Amino acid sequence: MCLKVLIVDDHKLMALALKDALDEVDDLRVVGVAHSGCEALSTITRTQPDVVLLDVEMPEMRGPECLDLIHRDYPSIKVVMLSAGHNLDVIRDTFARGAAAFIAKTVDPLDLPAAVRHACEGTVIHAPSWLEHETGSDPLSEAGLTDRELTMLKAVARGLSNKAISEELWVSEQTVKFHLNNLYRKLGVRNRTAAAGFAHERGLVETASA
Repeated sequence: MCLKVLIVDDHKLMALALKDALDEVDDLRVVGVAHSGCEALSTITRTQPDVVLLDVEMPEMRGPECLDLIHRDYPSIKVVMLSAGHNLDVIRDTFARGAAAFIAKTVDPLDLPAAVRHACEGTVIHAPSWLEHETGSDPLSEAGLTDRELTMLKAVARGLSNKAISEELWVSEQTVKFHLNNLYRKLGVRNRTAAAGFAHERGLVETASA
């Protein structure tokens, strides 16, 4: 199945970069690019996308207000919010309004297609790595790991390779890599070694084997 994507960003260079990242894969098709909320709504009517990549900050109509209208008139469309800012209140507000995911514009372009797919499937919420640090609370409780990401973390702590994890969980290695990249960002760690150390410090290996 090929997912139809509409990109909405008032910065034309950013919109083009997003389009280029998605055009690299076969199962995602960019059906339109809009540079304002009003243009987005008219383009949705014409193109009927499955998912909208929507910039938070735009002139005339901000992303959250546009999200409200999309959610009201096209409830089946998934909306993925994009932002260069790090405002925790804005992130919470967009989820409260019905966003399927929130992606920081610092995301690796190679990870963007997978993030869009998983947002459409409802299997992951992509959060910036700084999210847990703003709260000052325990990273494990505040990072918001999905059940699958927690399973991946425990597998990493057991020393399993990406291939071994994919075979154990019956998923592709690309899916494993995507989930691991997400949990690295959420925990604020750089690699699997640091993630494994995090898991061991909090007794997750013992919890998994109990």
